[in-house]
This record gives sequence, C-alpha cells and structure tokens, in this order.
Amino acid sequence: MTATSTGCSPEPVTGPLQEHGALARGAFAVAVLVSLAVLFAPPGDVPSSPPGVDKVVHLSLFAVLAFTGRWAGVGQGVLAALLVLYAAGSELLQGTSLVDRDASIGDLVADSAGVVIGLLLWRLVAARRTRSRTPG
Repeated sequence: MTATSTGCSPEPVTGPLQEHGALARGAFAVAVLVSLAVLFAPPGDVPSSPPGVDKVVHLSLFAVLAFTGRWAGVGQGVLAALLVLYAAGSELLQGTSLVDRDASIGDLVADSAGVVIGLLLWRLVAARRTRSRTPG
C-alpha cells in the first residue's frame, strides 16, 4: 500500500478485492493458465469464428492478465513489459512449426491494447477503493 498525503498508511483492504491475497494470486494464476491454453492450442482445437473475433479474444485475455496481475501485486511497469514480451513471444511461437498457427501483428496490437485497458481498469478500481475508504 502507498502512504497518503498525511503520511499515514491507509487501512488494509479486506474482502474479495484484497490486494496480494490468495484470491488475487489464484485469479492471476488461472488467467495465465487460460492464456497458455488459448494462445498455444493446436490449430485443430481453435474454433472457427467470424472475422475480428480473435482480436476481441486477444484483447480480453490480455486485459484480464493485466488486471489480475496488478491485483496480485505485480508492479505496473514490470507487468506491462512482461505481458508485451509474452504477447510478442506467443506470436513468434505461433508462427513456428512448434505451434503451427499463424503469427499476426494484429493479434500483438490487440494484446498490447488489452494490457493498457487492464492496467487502466485496475487504476479505476484502485482509485474507487481508495475514495470509498477515505472519510469525508
């Protein structure tokens, strides 16, 4: 937690949105496992979909990774850098015979946009939680 402008630390958050708690770490771990399954599934296991749906999936997946990563306590800069590297690495691997799927710059852009959206959503939630704890 960060100190307030008065120099006092705010009360720790308890309940389902507790930062760094077991639920937060578990949610992040599940998001990582889901991302591995989605990004590296064999081509035959990837369902066909209308054009553009895959971009929505990529954006959503990386938004969830960013949000849950921040909730679990991973620093914003480190998390953003690691997720963009993960996105780029997944696209490179998809273009190899190991995964045998198509690599796409569009997917990388959607992944990166998802990271930004997830980080912004976390900031909104964190700001709202801070305001609700401030007496006034």
